Amino acid sequence: MAKPRRKDRDEPTQPQRLGLVAGHLNTEANHEERLIYDRLRLGIMSGLSVTDKMSFAELKQLLKTSDGNLSTHARKLEDAGFIGCRKSFSHRLPRTEYRLTAKGRRAFARYLKHMEALIQAARDS
Repeated sequence: MAKPRRKDRDEPTQPQRLGLVAGHLNTEANHEERLIYDRLRLGIMSGLSVTDKMSFAELKQLLKTSDGNLSTHARKLEDAGFIGCRKSFSHRLPRTEYRLTAKGRRAFARYLKHMEALIQAARDS
């Protein structure tokens, strides 16, 4: 069976486009950013990207998860420098607030760009 001819020799083939998109995941520099690909960590990043800060309780309610699960995933993002955590007391009750750091905003923007490229590559196929 003959291969279909490409209209424009400069345009990459579908496997080349998908390879370029997937290549984002294979670079050493992006190893740390792969942390946000988990569903819950992506939810944390998404929630914090649209607001200045969120409390632990707000994130827990938004993501419908347990205290331990949220705490574990938030700690991984904090250790990577993607989110900041501030603990305080309000009326003698502990209050934990999270913010997206500049590094976290850049990583999330790169993630969105990667997803957009993947969607475009799939649509172009």
